[in-house]
Amino acid sequence: MPWDLTSDRPIYAQIIEQMELKICSGVYPLGSKLPSVRDLAREASVNPNTMQRALSKLEESGLLYSVRTSGRYVTEDVNMIKETKKRIAREHIEEFLKRMSDLGFDQQDILSMLNDMSKELKK
Repeated sequence: MPWDLTSDRPIYAQIIEQMELKICSGVYPLGSKLPSVRDLAREASVNPNTMQRALSKLEESGLLYSVRTSGRYVTEDVNMIKETKKRIAREHIEEFLKRMSDLGFDQQDILSMLNDMSKELKK
């Protein structure tokens, strides 16, 4: 999963979001050791201090934890990952519904379109 960073929002906030996605999608499985701050910063083409700030915030939230001499690890708390997935999904759904409403679609139109597209994808 490539790093997709833009200049319209703080980079550290985008790193947090993308790390959450990587953790929730299994790129970084439960209990796995993360690459070093420098390696992650190099991979994302950002300053190591920016990466450190993002990882510290993820530690504060409980998604990551540090072991003094061995580095950072992804939490092993399955419920925390499930809640993070739900939160991210809810944010995406809220944004989608707002955009659809801005386009002039009502709830019934949106549900109908989703139902039709779901059927198409199953084919």
